[in-house]
Amino acid sequence: MRVAALVLAAGLSSRMAPRNKLLVADRSGRAMVARVAQAAMASRADPVIAVTGHQAEAVAASLHGLRLQLVHAPDYAQGMSASLKAGIAALPDDIEGVLVCLGDMPLVTSGLLDSLIAAFEAAARPAIILPLCAGQRGNPLLWDRAFFPAFAGLAGDHGARPLLQRFAGHLVGIETGDAAVLRDFDTEAAFG
Repeated sequence: MRVAALVLAAGLSSRMAPRNKLLVADRSGRAMVARVAQAAMASRADPVIAVTGHQAEAVAASLHGLRLQLVHAPDYAQGMSASLKAGIAALPDDIEGVLVCLGDMPLVTSGLLDSLIAAFEAAARPAIILPLCAGQRGNPLLWDRAFFPAFAGLAGDHGARPLLQRFAGHLVGIETGDAAVLRDFDTEAAFG
């Protein structure tokens, strides 16, 4: 199965303004969004597409040298739905599923992404693979292409939450035992 990865990197980073959290560097000097992209690229996902918006040039510069496709969401200020729609629209026609990776979750590893792809390959289709840690829902999710048309109807900054409710019967929860699926970095305190 051919599974792509979208790295959502278009957000306004409003909870951390004026800084763009995606550009905050780790001890090795890599921007948070670059760590996310590198994990996606080291997984079985192909292609990897980063969706830019807010501070697009700076985000693109942080990803320079990585073999991924950049797609710009011109209406990024409308929220995560704009990023999702731009990313889904950029997927090749032969993609069977897509991992939606949040640019502020740098602890998610390529191995974890590969485990989600393996679960997708084993699941009855169509399926939405949902990682869990101790029963708590996390990210990233892997969406079957059957749900791609529904992304066009999303609006606002809720991401795909309305689709999870609408297609709840297709959710396949996978216990990962990995708290990385729950850990995003939205504020200065989260970095402490």
